[in-house]
Amino acid sequence: MNRPLHILLVDDEALARSRLRTLLADAARSDPALPPLVVHEAADSAQAWALLDAPDCAIELLLLDIHMPGQDGLSLAERLRGLAQPPALVFVTANSQHAVDAFELDALDYLTKPVRLARLQQMLAKLLRQRLPAAAAQESPGTLLIQDRGRTERVPLAEVVYFKAELKYVTVRTAEHSYILDSALGELETRHAAQFLRIHRNALVARRALRALEKHHDAEEGDGWAVRLDGIDEPLAVSRRQLPGVRAALRDQPEPSV
Repeated sequence: MNRPLHILLVDDEALARSRLRTLLADAARSDPALPPLVVHEAADSAQAWALLDAPDCAIELLLLDIHMPGQDGLSLAERLRGLAQPPALVFVTANSQHAVDAFELDALDYLTKPVRLARLQQMLAKLLRQRLPAAAAQESPGTLLIQDRGRTERVPLAEVVYFKAELKYVTVRTAEHSYILDSALGELETRHAAQFLRIHRNALVARRALRALEKHHDAEEGDGWAVRLDGIDEPLAVSRRQLPGVRAALRDQPEPSV
């Protein structure tokens, strides 16, 4: 049985919620492969949290406005991290200036108003790829499945040097190649915590590739630290929050063989 997909629309404008309801209905009519869509609504973050924090919450997708009275959408998104099973998060807003913030919060996608049907369908397709267990089953514990120009690439995890969030996608970097992965950094961190270490809100690095910590100047964050990695020329910035973990990981590195 195709289980329903419960969606929560959070926007202080009733007209915006109504338009999204209509678009979701259009998407369901035009694509028989979609599961039944059950749409819920909230006019602000407080109403949304009351639904999301309920013990019987079935919501899998949150379409969230950013600018709202009271607690804004970014703040609500931060609270989602405290849930045992947070829904997939998609920001819907008229202003694209918060796109980087959105994806640093591991958003599945970012839609700008007025939302177009084709763009909504693209987002739903992305969600369903993550929802289907068959897709995950095809990926062995030691490989990543990456769609590249119509082909499926199997990239061994042992070759990956880092993952870096870049707006809507994640860059997967090996010593030889760079790939674009349709995933969320938080999901990768959960699945591969033994092999990869968070060094910044937008980056995970392979523990085996860590070589050195050095002083670094970042145009946005000023003076700080960066790591050097095997096989990569450019250093990657380390946030102050993650610095102790990086230092500990470097201390635990085995001595190089002579």
